[in-house]
Amino acid sequence: MREIDSTYANNRKAWSDVVKMPYEERLQKPRQKGLTMIIDKGLGVSALKEMLIMSGDYIDLVKFSFGTSALYPESVLLDKTSLLRDWGICVCPGGTFSELALMQGQYLAYLDYAEKVGFNGIEISDGAIEISRKKKRKAIEMAGDRGFTVISEVGKKHPADSVPIEELAWQMIEDLQTGADYVILEARESGRGVTIFDESGEIQSEGLQIILGIISDASRDRIIWEAPRPAQQKDFVLGLGCNVNLGNVSPGEALAVEALRLGLRGDSLREYFRSNGRVLVR
Repeated sequence: MREIDSTYANNRKAWSDVVKMPYEERLQKPRQKGLTMIIDKGLGVSALKEMLIMSGDYIDLVKFSFGTSALYPESVLLDKTSLLRDWGICVCPGGTFSELALMQGQYLAYLDYAEKVGFNGIEISDGAIEISRKKKRKAIEMAGDRGFTVISEVGKKHPADSVPIEELAWQMIEDLQTGADYVILEARESGRGVTIFDESGEIQSEGLQIILGIISDASRDRIIWEAPRPAQQKDFVLGLGCNVNLGNVSPGEALAVEALRLGLRGDSLREYFRSNGRVLVR
């Protein structure tokens, strides 16, 4: 077996002289849109290395979910953030963890420690607790001033706390204007029963269209749509294009998502064939 190391990054890809990617407009890293955010619920260092060898060229952001990074040995956390940054990937703690820091009045210390252990992104949310808009704006500004990539999240995690879709859209605009680099629409890890997702995980087109009708075309490229379920990933890519931003993708789905974006899966190849209206096999 060949030794596994980082020299696989950006290597010549298999089949490159045989077939062309159907969706040639798919952007390559580094990119500002078409991002894929992975949710890491506790990968070990070896598992992370394996993931990066296989799919690091197709991953832009990695979020250590919830407050799981507080359960790591510090040396493991340092190893993981270093690995991800070596692959040109933004890495951030979960938004729920930032909510805890804000609730305890420890947000400045939170930013200090995040910088110390190698995070280069910060997610700021109010999905679990109530945070005033003023306090959230201040948190966004403070993280941006420290040089972090700032990722805001809108939407509540519990259906009982749900916010009207129109209000979420205006919150997105406000967070982007405050200085967030990207804004996430909440879907949780289940992708069901929150924001624009019904109890079965289907995207409610009315809610999606409300958001798209309020957000400007330029700002749409800064929305990350959480889509943990393969059917949701398919619907977003087929509906909004191969360079849509997707979040909460599981580590094992990174290659499958990139294949979908490029037209290498049945659904997207079929759509490419229908849209181009030409016979590809002669």
